[in-house]
Amino acid sequence: MKARKVIISGGGTAGHLFPALAVAQKIKEKDPEVLITFVGGDRELEKKIMQHHKSDFIALKIEGLKGKGWKSLKSLLLLPFSFLRSFVILMRKRPNLVVGVGGYSSGPIVLLAAWLRIPTLIMEQNRHPGLTNRMLLPWVKKAVAAFAGTLPEFKGKGEFLGNPVREEFYNLSAKSRNSKLSLLIFGGSQGSHFLNRIMVEALKLLHKEKDNLMIFHQTGPKDCEWVKKNYLNNEFKDAVIAPFFHNMAEYFQKSDLIICRAGATTIAELIAARKAAILIPFAQAADDHQTQNAQELGQVEGAEIIPEKELTSAVFTKKILGFLENKETINRMEKNLQQLSIENSAGRISELCFQLMDRRKKKRKKEEEEKEKK
Repeated sequence: MKARKVIISGGGTAGHLFPALAVAQKIKEKDPEVLITFVGGDRELEKKIMQHHKSDFIALKIEGLKGKGWKSLKSLLLLPFSFLRSFVILMRKRPNLVVGVGGYSSGPIVLLAAWLRIPTLIMEQNRHPGLTNRMLLPWVKKAVAAFAGTLPEFKGKGEFLGNPVREEFYNLSAKSRNSKLSLLIFGGSQGSHFLNRIMVEALKLLHKEKDNLMIFHQTGPKDCEWVKKNYLNNEFKDAVIAPFFHNMAEYFQKSDLIICRAGATTIAELIAARKAAILIPFAQAADDHQTQNAQELGQVEGAEIIPEKELTSAVFTKKILGFLENKETINRMEKNLQQLSIENSAGRISELCFQLMDRRKKKRKKEEEEKEKK
């Protein structure tokens, strides 16, 4: 029996790649013989993440269209080459299933697969589907929703199975509190200059409490040295500063409170790990989807939400000091997140993957039997 082949496509940010890796892991657990190929964008971070996980990864030269203005012309010119490259990949790999995990790089290969009658599945991490998944919806077999409220937008094709995250986030234990407040600050895989700047400004205001704060800060590659210098200048000598944390779950475990954006995978990780957070949605996110994501946690009082336009270093400092003085608030927020927990999301999505592959196999067998009768 030939090994089944699966292509998982998507990218642009780590938030698309980590759900892909989580589902791939569950597929391999169920059938170690399945051959999985990842297809994504050609950003350096994507390549490094997939290399770190020792994955079979193919990079496409493709860029997003939405919100680019005149720069979208370059993206349009790249599209024909992306479709041609995707067609070559499909012909060479002959997959039994193609999964799109969102992001512009999933568009060409998922669409072509659907046209070639290869079973297709898309995963939507955000509360409101992104442009690529909205365009792919008419063509794909199934669409996985991270939030129940997204199902009506999938017009009968939707399955509410949650947003899968890496297994280690589900296995974190409750952190015991002490006199210190441990903070984890990050702005997504690329970093956030806005959050970095606000935090640097707040360091001067937090100086008196420096011995009561333990800070872990993922800055992104561009701001790392500048941010690190400011921590040292303000005598936060124990702070851990890095452009990217590959072992993010470990930093979740060490932290009492997380301060971050509201990307879909970040939201899923907070729910899985049951970690209290201050969420600052990215104001320029397409369709303001980060605010919609954040509201899912805000509705159950599992996170505090501060819009960018309201966030100053003074407001930021006041919030941090408030949590330092009242850690019981953190305990309450963590308990509230239990309401949003979805067990074994990646496992359930992998089951759907096998169902689609088995369905195609049965259909082909039936077609062959009918041909023989004729």
